[in-house]
Amino acid sequence: MATLRERISVGLCLTPFQRKLLQKNLQSDLPQQYRQRIEIMLLGDEGKSQVEICKALGCCAATVRHWILMASMGQAHKWNDHPIGRPKAVNDHYLARLRELVSRGPKEFGYAFERWTAGWLSKHLAKELGIKITPQHVNRLLKQMGLSTKGKPVQQNESTNLDHPSNRIAIRDLDALEVSDLKSAHFQSL
Repeated sequence: MATLRERISVGLCLTPFQRKLLQKNLQSDLPQQYRQRIEIMLLGDEGKSQVEICKALGCCAATVRHWILMASMGQAHKWNDHPIGRPKAVNDHYLARLRELVSRGPKEFGYAFERWTAGWLSKHLAKELGIKITPQHVNRLLKQMGLSTKGKPVQQNESTNLDHPSNRIAIRDLDALEVSDLKSAHFQSL
């Protein structure tokens, strides 16, 4: 059986179908890192060495090794199975719980304050679910869901309407009283 290096050097890494599929995917609009994965496998199949591929694509040897190994194992179709970047901490359960907390007041959960802040939501969810995110990210998530920690505007009703007669304060001129009359009136009422 041929070694990995021998298989790569004679173009036996990819089947004609895999090569055609990778070349087709390479023509689509892909993020640079996915494109790099495909190019590594195609160049490896052409017989390029790891060093040549690293120089040509500007990537590290470990990346080249990994994707050449994937191609040699017949796993070239998995070039997009491994997501790029850091795994997302926030999942659907986290978002559902965040929505539930915002819809209910913090007093229901034993807090003394009336309204949630992003900081307190972050702390509460970290304690409850073990997922720590910044208050700024909590605000971003709330905005994406169409929610906010800010209260709704107060509806004007009869008790807050300043045009209602019982809510008006009237200041009228006092009759011309002497200051001494005011002081004596004050002491008499005590």
